[in-house]
Amino acid sequence: MPAQILATILAALALAIWLYLLLGRGGFWLSSERDDGNLPPVQARPQAWPKVAVVIPARDEAEGIGACIGSLLAQDYPGEWDIVLVDDGSSDDTAAIARQTAAAHAAEGRLAVVAGRPLPAGWTGKLWAVRQGIAAATRLSPAGDYLLLSDADIVYASDTLTRLVARAQAGGLMLTSLMVKLRCESLAERALIPAFIFFFQMLYPFAWINRPTAATAGAAGGCMLVRADILRQAGGIDLIKDALIDDCALAAVLKRHGPIWLGLTERAHSIRRYPHFGDIRRMVVRSAYAQLRYSPLLLMGVLAGMGVTYLAPPLIALFGTGSARLLSLAAWLLMALAFQPTLRFYRVSWLWGIGLPAIAFCYTLFTLDSAVQSWRGRGGLWKGRVQAME
Repeated sequence: MPAQILATILAALALAIWLYLLLGRGGFWLSSERDDGNLPPVQARPQAWPKVAVVIPARDEAEGIGACIGSLLAQDYPGEWDIVLVDDGSSDDTAAIARQTAAAHAAEGRLAVVAGRPLPAGWTGKLWAVRQGIAAATRLSPAGDYLLLSDADIVYASDTLTRLVARAQAGGLMLTSLMVKLRCESLAERALIPAFIFFFQMLYPFAWINRPTAATAGAAGGCMLVRADILRQAGGIDLIKDALIDDCALAAVLKRHGPIWLGLTERAHSIRRYPHFGDIRRMVVRSAYAQLRYSPLLLMGVLAGMGVTYLAPPLIALFGTGSARLLSLAAWLLMALAFQPTLRFYRVSWLWGIGLPAIAFCYTLFTLDSAVQSWRGRGGLWKGRVQAME
């Protein structure tokens, strides 16, 4: 096949893909599903606010745990709530800093610190810690209605818990999750973090997640408010004990029992730093191959798909001719436009939209690296633990 014909076919295919993504995939790219809209009116909020237990798994989180605990203790929630921190074998001062923060807020009685037990076979570290935290929360408050599963690096605005519970109660939600705003200050973060959120929304369109009749289920593990009774009825955390992408696995379980909701937020921020490109690479490599169900065939399909969708348009636009160049320029333009709402949400330059092909190439390499690490027996590596399926 002549090169010009091949280039035209690839360019047309790329343009067709981007037209589908913009018009037929739940409007994911608009970043319009947020927690700052559609909040239940005051009269629809509960008169008797339910009890909430906040469960935080923490392993070597001394850098951010104080800010996390402090923001939770400052919540204006009208009901009862307590915090259970599971110290998952930390080698730093995670537990001590948490206790000091509670003391500084005169709230020692609101925080329980649990020493994590050794990790059993078949469990990921985070989920084993979460299970222990839920068990401790149940012992402390058997009548608890909701569980807020939070990462240890999240800082919350004072009204976050109130708004979460109000939304959950008004909508009869089994799971209410916030995609917290990730740190976006270093060059590596500005280059790669907005795209991480963009790709996540593409994989799991929030509008589809939030539609009860749609099969798509997803959540953001940094902040998940869960109906405690429904989680017990579903079988508990044990059902997903080996999941590396635990948030979406839990969402899939709970959506079978009722509606769930996921939205972007400005009210909760991750303060975890990614100062270098290698830091983000390790974060992605940990679970990317698990997303592909450890399938070499899916991996090859993803590599080919990323090549056609992201790499072919700029290459053909720069080096092609005729109709192939025009089609590729159109695809590249749509790509850059689709990225703009996410870039605005993260307050970074619109010019990163033009660079999305290079950013996507980085994520393609990260995905390949994730597979290689899994084949080498080092998949799911996080804070010294290898957790991926063998």
